[in-house]
Order: sequence, then C-alpha cells, then structure tokens
Amino acid sequence: MRTKTIGVFMLSLIAGVTHAERYLFTNGYLVTMTGEKIVASDLLVDGDRIAAVGPELTADGATRIDMQGGYLMPGLAEMHAHVPQPSQSRQYRDDVLFLWVANGVTTARSMLGHAEHLSLQQQIEKHEVLGPRIITSGPSFNGNSVSSPEQAAAMVRSQQQAGFDFLKVHPGLTRAEYDAMADTAHELGIDFAGHVPPEVGLRHALSKGQRTVDHVDGYVRALVPDVGPETAGYRSSFGVGLVDQVDMNLLPELVARTRKANAWVVPTQTLLENFAGDVDELTSRHEIRYLPPRLLANYRRAIGSRGGNRDAGAALLGLRASIINGLHEGGVGLLLGSDSPQIFNVPGFSIHRELQSIVAAGLSPYDAIATGTVDAARFFRLQDEFGQLRSGLAADLVLVERNPLQRIEHTQTIRGVMVRGRWLDAETRNQGLADIAQRYAGG
Repeated sequence: MRTKTIGVFMLSLIAGVTHAERYLFTNGYLVTMTGEKIVASDLLVDGDRIAAVGPELTADGATRIDMQGGYLMPGLAEMHAHVPQPSQSRQYRDDVLFLWVANGVTTARSMLGHAEHLSLQQQIEKHEVLGPRIITSGPSFNGNSVSSPEQAAAMVRSQQQAGFDFLKVHPGLTRAEYDAMADTAHELGIDFAGHVPPEVGLRHALSKGQRTVDHVDGYVRALVPDVGPETAGYRSSFGVGLVDQVDMNLLPELVARTRKANAWVVPTQTLLENFAGDVDELTSRHEIRYLPPRLLANYRRAIGSRGGNRDAGAALLGLRASIINGLHEGGVGLLLGSDSPQIFNVPGFSIHRELQSIVAAGLSPYDAIATGTVDAARFFRLQDEFGQLRSGLAADLVLVERNPLQRIEHTQTIRGVMVRGRWLDAETRNQGLADIAQRYAGG
C-alpha cells in the first residue's frame, strides 16, 4: 500500500532536506581525500560550495552541525548506475534516486540513458528533484540497435547532438560497426564506454580509445592464448567458461596496454558475486526491503536459471579479484561502480558492498574510496567540482560515525548526507527509507 502519492512523496522529501545559506560542521574529523591523513577540522559550506576548511572556524548565522566525533568525507560516485527508464513508474525512479542519496551517492554515471534523463539532469541541478548529479549515456549501441557501420555513425551524431554525455557499448556489434562508432565519436569529441563485444576484443577496443571497460569485460577472454570463436567457452558470460584456459603471464601486457590507452576499469565485482551467490542469502539481506516485489521476483528467477555451477562461479570471482588487483598495482585507474539497480544490487547499499569487494581484492580502504571520489572526479576532468573536501568544491558530503580508512565497512555508518548544499539529516534519511520499505512491504 502506498503511503503517499507520487507528487506528495517527492515534495515531502525535498521539504525535509534542509537548505540554509551556510552550514558549519564542527567537532569531528575530515576525510579530505587530498591525502590519506585524517584531520581534526571544521568545514564551512556557503550555498552549494565548500567555503572553508580549517580549525575553529566561525560563521555568523550558519546552521551548526555537531559531528559528535564523526567523520566527514566526500560524496561517493556510482560509476555504473541505471537511472530507471520512463516506462517504469515515476515513483520507482524517485525511490532509486533517494536510495542513492541516502547512502551517500552524490554522483551517478547512468549507463543506459533516455531523452527524459537529459531533463532530469536539469531538474536535479535545480533541486526540483532530489538525487545525485547525473552524467548519462544515450541508448546503447548493440546488436539490435545497430545494423551497419553507417547506422552506427549516424547514431553517434544523433546522440551527440541531443546532448548525451557519452555513448554506451553493449555486446553484439561487429568490428566494422564498432570502428564506425569509435571513429565518429572521436571526430565529434564524445567518449564511449561499457562492454567489450567479443567480435571486437579487448586489445582492439583499447586501441580505439574506449574510455572505460565496465565489468572487467574482455579481460578473461584476452588472457586465453590464441582465443577465437572456436574456443570452448568463448561466448560465456564474462568468460566464466574460459577460466581454466587463462594464462596469467599475459596480464602484465594487458595492464600495460590499458594504462597506455588511458582507459579506466569499472569492476562491478559485487554484481558477479551476486550471480554466483545463494539466492536465499541474497534475499535475506536487510536492504532487500527497498526493492519492489516484482523486481525481487525477477532477480530470484535470474539467479535460479543461471547456467554452470557454483565452483565455476567461485573460480571466476577469484580470477577477477587477481585481475582487479593487477590493474590497480599496475597503475590503471579503477572506478567505483556496482551496476545498480541490477541483480540484487539495491541502489546505494550496493556501492558499499562494492567498496568491500574491491578492498577484498587488494585495495586499501583509502584507495577504494578514491575510486568513487577523487578518481571519479579526475576521470570526468572535474577535479575542481567534486571528489575532495577543499574550498571551492561542491558541497557533496557524507557524515559517518566511524573512521572509513580504518575499516571500509564504516562507510555504512551514515548520519547524514549533503547534496550540493542540501542537508539530509538522519531523521529525514530514516523516514525516507521507512516510506520506501512500507510502500513495497505489501507485495
């Protein structure tokens, strides 16, 4: 049973998010992401910007927020997000946006865009809709949407003219179609990112300037010597059928190619963990209450109908962890992304699970958090817009109870979130989560 109509629900949330001209955060610690050191300091917000960082700041008329010994860090970026499509309800879209923000996601890179998402960007920027800043692709380039190199090139031009931020690649493209897309994208100055179609291959995608490789797609296939369409397991999802044929001696060469191409990798490790997981354990997670029952049923069916066995899934996860750590150690930029909402990845909550997964793969808590803060800003070439706690940057902030550099799980101890100067306190956050849980409780 719905507790509020769509319009009233969103208006009530926006009303509950306080917006003073100035906020002064005191009595706590800052995770500035300008270095690994935690500093005891105050932070002043003026409008939608960080105005000052320093000890014992004063600001007449500012709303004072006592951090009570907590830790203030930059907002996180979900670098593989899916903003709901217009075919889904407006209520569900608003719920997804709120779940991201409530969990400290203040930037979302939307990987399957729609024309309506361009207007949504502006609504969010004007605070007419509560949500993270949206950076969006257009509709994807895939085997169904593209049937010739000429059509691929025309689709690039159309999306660039429409104002999309980048292009999304899905499997199904021939090499000729992919090359036409890539060449036209370079001509027009628009990035392309996403999957690596098997017909294209990782090495060729890197040579053509693909900006991100999402899901670590193509790496397992590229680690198999003399791989080709005739190789057993060649077309298996994420290379699960190729794990026993991998030669890890090839990894340094792939790392060097990736680094030279200035390509970034979005692991989405938690997505693959879910695919390999136990459906009863996945269903028992506390955040499942924030999923619509129909979507949850779809997820259960997807896991129940998966091919292969649990041992193969576990082997793939171990291999992926080694690849992720190898990329990181080799200087390749990693970006934080969980692919939410997707198989049991509840928006916002899944980004914290992804942080834990990449720490388990070998990153330090600081380096993991950097993939969703300072490194995400560097990827977008927006270092002077967000990603750190320093004067002049957007006031995208997350207040947590415990030191996240000590244990990565501490990023989940959220007391409040600020989205470009709008403060979502604990009471408003908890009420918004409770409303969503109640809305989906009746099935």
